[in-house]
Amino acid sequence: MCLAVPGRILSVSGDDPITRVGRVDFGGIVKEINLAFVPDARVDDHVLVHVGFAIAVINRIEAARVFAHLREIDELTHSPPED
Repeated sequence: MCLAVPGRILSVSGDDPITRVGRVDFGGIVKEINLAFVPDARVDDHVLVHVGFAIAVINRIEAARVFAHLREIDELTHSPPED
């Protein structure tokens, strides 16, 4: 299974469309992400990221929805066993 995680672009650097990168915030964890596949992405946009590449720009509501699902998954994996 492949998983793309949403993040918010904090800054963008580079003029070359192939090597352009952004600092992307994933709920408090900030990583440098390649933006070659999303040439129109700008600061404050939300992007879906897979293996270090932003693969799509998404709206804020969709990003929040994905984060909510990820929190639910985390809660399920950390729930105490039932008796």
